[in-house]
Amino acid sequence: MKPIHLDGRSLTREQVVAVAYGASVELDAAQLLKVQRAADFLAEQVRLQEPIYGVSTGFGSNADKLLGSRRVRDGLPGATANEESLLDELQRNLIITHAVCVGEPFAPEVVRAMLVIRINTLMRGHSGIRVSTLKAQADLLNAGIVPVVPQKGSVGASGDLAPLSHLAIVLLGGGEAFYLGERMPGAEALKRAGLQPVTLSHKEGLALNNGTAQMLATGVLAVNKLEELCDTADLAAAMTIDAFAGRVRAFDEQVHALRPHPGQVAAAAHLRELLQGSTLADIAYHLVPRFRSWLPGSWTTPEQQSLAFDIGWDWVPLSQRHGRERFYQRFKPFRGGKKHQPQDSYSLRCVPQVHGAVRDALAQAQRVLDVELNSVTDNPLLFPDMTGARFVEDQVVSAGHFHGMPLALAMSYLKAAIPVLASISERRLNKLVDPATNDGLPPFLIGNEDGTESGFMIVQYTAAAIVNDLCSRAHPASVYSIPTSANAEDHVSMGANEARHVLDMVSDLSRVLALEIYTAAQALDYRRDMINAARELARVGDAEALAAKVQGAPLPGSADRTVLLAEVEALRVELAAAPEFQPAKAVNAALVRLRQDIAFMGTDRAMDGDVAKAVSLVEQGELLSAARAAT
Repeated sequence: MKPIHLDGRSLTREQVVAVAYGASVELDAAQLLKVQRAADFLAEQVRLQEPIYGVSTGFGSNADKLLGSRRVRDGLPGATANEESLLDELQRNLIITHAVCVGEPFAPEVVRAMLVIRINTLMRGHSGIRVSTLKAQADLLNAGIVPVVPQKGSVGASGDLAPLSHLAIVLLGGGEAFYLGERMPGAEALKRAGLQPVTLSHKEGLALNNGTAQMLATGVLAVNKLEELCDTADLAAAMTIDAFAGRVRAFDEQVHALRPHPGQVAAAAHLRELLQGSTLADIAYHLVPRFRSWLPGSWTTPEQQSLAFDIGWDWVPLSQRHGRERFYQRFKPFRGGKKHQPQDSYSLRCVPQVHGAVRDALAQAQRVLDVELNSVTDNPLLFPDMTGARFVEDQVVSAGHFHGMPLALAMSYLKAAIPVLASISERRLNKLVDPATNDGLPPFLIGNEDGTESGFMIVQYTAAAIVNDLCSRAHPASVYSIPTSANAEDHVSMGANEARHVLDMVSDLSRVLALEIYTAAQALDYRRDMINAARELARVGDAEALAAKVQGAPLPGSADRTVLLAEVEALRVELAAAPEFQPAKAVNAALVRLRQDIAFMGTDRAMDGDVAKAVSLVEQGELLSAARAAT
């Protein structure tokens, strides 16, 4: 991959993702001059013995301790001479004492994203780091060294101190790292990569570990995945709508112009695109047969006998049509698999409103991340070229850019949004398997003529369990501040926890969507094949053959029998004249791709492998890619 050019001002989320998954970086030469200018300015202030936080003072609640020219114990008998200055010792100690995270290590892509974000912000030239140290950090990233960064330990202010210290300690030859897939001491990783450890100078420890890189990195990777999952959720909904032979007027452009939330408008437009070309959506009620269990006498030809279902309608007697005559002039008097109602349930009809609201939450998070990617987030900030400065305090400003609350609240919003997207997906899945709500599909989407099969029953259980877990994790961490550093840092963001939660929750969302698509594919095959079986029967049989599929029909010889046969014949003519019924082009493309790996389930079989394949197809984006290629 082409190296990502870092200048501190133009890093994008897409570039962070590219580096996370293997791209190298290069540093802008002109911007490095500004980096060195700040380092030289800081060195001059140190020479002048100016008191500067984190350079000649302690950190946090130790900020009132000014560093002396020598160690207090140096005058004791037998004291060992130490050539390291107190200022350099301060920076080294900051890193080695702050690298105290616990838990499982972050995945390599998260750590690489942290590294590129930290390098980019230091490129702005307001942190005081030397060019040589910044290049050493870039060399570490480009060499493929991945510091071991345990996941838990940041409170999100002063930035991600502990996890960023795990990044920096490897640069010093400490800690642990992965190199070529092997976990080893940091010093050994540097040695194998041909790199030398770094000795930190003024403020460099603070520059390396004081910032929002962990929460930002996890947030960027989570948002990158969620962006694709929003489109995948639309695809899942479209496949389910086709499986229901649903009503699509609720997605009309003119409808959503009356309530133009950007995400809602985008979701409706995407649904229209995904459902283009469907001959199942908006089908007339009377053309849709209802599932009936297969029996030996259900069909007559060998081709029909191979079907996993029987079909049927209920005839509406003349006595039940009073006051509804106009309706039955338009729609033939047969009740099948589609209820006579002009609107679907909320989980189908309100997809633009629900999916769109999640898209709007995502857009807000993206806006915050884009600002943060090219911001300076350490402390204090250096302004070496400020004109009119009288005191060093005018050019070295202690502020609070390390505070992660902008990110924390954006991630809190996403934590609330993710279960919403998962929940409506699970509700659609549940409608598909429940015979009371699935509009004439088989119970649990299996023929079950012998009463031994569970079909897709437990797939819904798994989705429900995941949704419950997501809802349990949706509570915002950002509302719980626990002060640190002896109350010097008395309000923190907990943004690192928020972003880590979001990244984990996005993976679970993909599983719920995969379960819906897996289930909707089974339902869609049934719906399409049932309607086409009715069409084929209409084409090769007569009114009596089709009448055999109608329940509630008057007996031969009765006065209403002639009316029934005339109406059945009208149904037969309409079915026979119809083209073969098919789902939308994009939906069908996704269905075909899924069927390459997962066969239709005619009878019960072990489903764990199917579920794993469905999850992989969603996580790898293969179903979405197939749908996009078809539109």
